[in-house]
Amino acid sequence: MMAYVLLFLSAFGAATLLPLQSETVLAGFFLLGRHSELLLILVATVGNVLGSCVNWWLGIKLEVYKDKRWFPVSEKHLLKAQILYAKYGSPMLLLSWVPVIGDPITLVSGVLKEKFTIFIILVFTAKFLRYIVVYMIYLEVA
Repeated sequence: MMAYVLLFLSAFGAATLLPLQSETVLAGFFLLGRHSELLLILVATVGNVLGSCVNWWLGIKLEVYKDKRWFPVSEKHLLKAQILYAKYGSPMLLLSWVPVIGDPITLVSGVLKEKFTIFIILVFTAKFLRYIVVYMIYLEVA
């Protein structure tokens, strides 16, 4: 049970602009071979999606927080992400799994008031597929 909690926290944190890597934690639990692989993938996905929901919510509240010293996205990166998101729209959320750009994309989707249902569907799909790829790599290595 503790493994699932640790994986959830790792995946959640990794999606909230913290410098964490949930893929390595997930791969480590795969290698241990003591836990349901499907459940590990689902826990990682749910944690990562919920972390992205925090970014979306922060985006909604951006006007209040963007000038705070602790705010995790620079104005330059935010503007760049806004331009891309405005140009390509909600399908950009399918890139939410990509390191460096994924977190700002989820934040900007909140800034631009993306519908939450569209956000959840696209982000869940992207993050789930990313963890499936991690699993497939594990199967090749193991």
